[in-house]
Amino acid sequence: MQAKKRYILVIICCAFLAYCYFGGYRLKWLQKLFAISVRKNPSKLPPYQQLYYQFPDYPEQPVQSSHSIPDDDLYAHPSFESKYIGDSLPSPIRTCRMETCFDFTKCTDQNFLVYVYPPEPLNSLGAPPPISPNYQKIISAIQESRYYTADPDKACLFVLGIDTLDRDSLSEDYVRNVPSRLQRLPYWNNGRNHIIFNLYSGTWPDYNENGLGFDPGQAILAKASMSVQSLRPNFDVSIPLFHKQFPLRGGNTGFVASNNFPANKKYLLAFKGKRYVHGIGSETRNSLFHLHNARDLVLVTTCRHGKSWRDLQDARCDEDNREYDRYDYETLLQNSTFCLVPRGRRLGSFRFLEALQAGCIPVLLSNSWVLPFQSKIDWQQAAIWADERLLLQVPDIVRSISASRILALRQQTQVLWERYFSSIEKIVFTTFEIIRERLPDYPHRNGLIWNQSPGALLTVPTFSDTAHRFPFLLEGVGLRPGPNYTAVIFVQIGAQQLTPGSALYKLVKSITKSQFVDKIMILWACDRPAPARKRWPSTGHIPLHVISGGPNEERPSISQRFFPHEHIETDAVLSLDEDAILNTDELDFAYQVWQDFPDRIVGYPARAHFWDDTKNAWGYTSKWTNYYSIVLTGAAFYHRYYNYLYTNWLSYLLLKTVQQSSNCEDILMNLLVSHVTRKPPIKVTQRKGYKDRESGRSPWNDPDHFIQRQSCLNTFAAVFGYMPLLRSNLRLDPVLYRDSVSNLRKKYRQIELVGS
Repeated sequence: MQAKKRYILVIICCAFLAYCYFGGYRLKWLQKLFAISVRKNPSKLPPYQQLYYQFPDYPEQPVQSSHSIPDDDLYAHPSFESKYIGDSLPSPIRTCRMETCFDFTKCTDQNFLVYVYPPEPLNSLGAPPPISPNYQKIISAIQESRYYTADPDKACLFVLGIDTLDRDSLSEDYVRNVPSRLQRLPYWNNGRNHIIFNLYSGTWPDYNENGLGFDPGQAILAKASMSVQSLRPNFDVSIPLFHKQFPLRGGNTGFVASNNFPANKKYLLAFKGKRYVHGIGSETRNSLFHLHNARDLVLVTTCRHGKSWRDLQDARCDEDNREYDRYDYETLLQNSTFCLVPRGRRLGSFRFLEALQAGCIPVLLSNSWVLPFQSKIDWQQAAIWADERLLLQVPDIVRSISASRILALRQQTQVLWERYFSSIEKIVFTTFEIIRERLPDYPHRNGLIWNQSPGALLTVPTFSDTAHRFPFLLEGVGLRPGPNYTAVIFVQIGAQQLTPGSALYKLVKSITKSQFVDKIMILWACDRPAPARKRWPSTGHIPLHVISGGPNEERPSISQRFFPHEHIETDAVLSLDEDAILNTDELDFAYQVWQDFPDRIVGYPARAHFWDDTKNAWGYTSKWTNYYSIVLTGAAFYHRYYNYLYTNWLSYLLLKTVQQSSNCEDILMNLLVSHVTRKPPIKVTQRKGYKDRESGRSPWNDPDHFIQRQSCLNTFAAVFGYMPLLRSNLRLDPVLYRDSVSNLRKKYRQIELVGS
């Protein structure tokens, strides 16, 4: 009996030692056993929630979401497959980090500039080096942006003039002799502080992900189809795969015109694409016919691609080709709730961006793929994950997702598409901003800012480190803007004398009587000197600042009416022209309306844009119609954050257009706000005229005025890459306005006295 106990004790000790020694590989053996059992008998898979809960150390998201993970998506976590089910080998040693392979001394929070190498000299045949249209778009986006510098000594990042997008040696865009060309670059320094853009690497038949054909050294890779094994964390950036016709800037909006229920569309799940009969990427696509039922699941493939497809076709090809021809790809995108995004020859796929734009929720079937900008974007809010080896579970996965969750996922696809993926410019700028946030002194934007509209590209953290300072984040934190406003009056013409009867004098007095005004600023931009302080009306306790060019200073320019002056400390800015004739009640009512819509322009004079088919251009009109799209800043409220964006974010091309024309700054501000919010401005009350009609020198009386403004409008739209303005037919009036009730019950009695 004692011997039996000793044997048992020895066996237990040996088992314990074996556990300690082989413990690191225990989970991998379980994974392999599990994968083998799945392949042999997929019907005996555990339920989704059991599959999830059997691994208690479920990994966290790269981006922390403000929402808990719903039951529908417990199995759809991006890290779940790669860590617990995958058979991948241990990742190679990755030596490069920002701390080891990047020179931070070249960059500051105020100096994040990008230098683009000039084109190489002509070759021996007199031809310029090859460059693809997409790489030229990347270079153009940088050179026309605020990131660009022509001085390499001021640069934080360096972008190659050598086209590295397509490293498939069989491609017509493949650039040869890249290693020797890199060594000739004067600032290469083994790639330190360089960024290399790449869409394709490797070639047939193995499509090696690391097949760039050159050593990137310490350069940051901004690369499509990156895997978790090859990504250098906190160094490389995963970007999306985009086609050759992708727009430089602007881009088409998302296809979801309405977010109303029902959430489901005609087809539950759809896919239409190539089927690789052999080689990398063939396993999954060759099995899709098992899911196709021609009712709610439409997954069709074709063998017809490549030069020798007939020699490689299998017994199913004819049937697959016939079924493939029955469906239109665009129709499937528009009418499907979920779109399958399987890997192709490489991990990434064009269908990923196409599904996002269409509002078709991507169902990802590409194991180990690092999704674009995954370090910042919470893809759990917009996509579903599946496993390539568990293909038959995909229908059950998508059927189990609730209608409310489907609606939320679809809405998020549109936010991400419009803010980060609709153009090459946005993809490049997002890449830069991700790198910029790695700088030690640059403030970080949290996941909430990155994953909600208007997104990180339009939320400049150097403006403020608190959310309630941004107009579009107030509602999210349950706050309202500050209680007062700063009036900024732009004086461009200037009356002969500042007398009690002049429009400017009356305007200052009306503002002084407002219960919400904090201070008054006069931007004196006309040629004659500004009147002495004693000539201005008394403002009581309200400060009045006059900013004008001194003897050795330039007078304020037209764009300086939107400069973030240090005197503006309130959230609200009341922008006024010198000859505006609004009374105090009109100012107070417009301000209270603005407090409910702090992210928009709220004011009185409205204008409209329209598309002129005869001229094939945008038109501009001041005629009263059933809609408007512009509220002029000659009498309007807006948030001071837009002053910061106008001065520090807008393209220099836009500001140059305003400066050269001495006009159109109000149109540009409207385009900026609409671009940020994707909402129209708001008009208040019915007043048609807001200018002093006795001012004969007003530029509004110039017959060429509207022609010039129409020209500006088209220039602005071209630089933005699309038309940001949105139409509205909403007008807000005060309650009891012009009603036949006691005058004592009316809050804004002066408005009734205003003639239309």
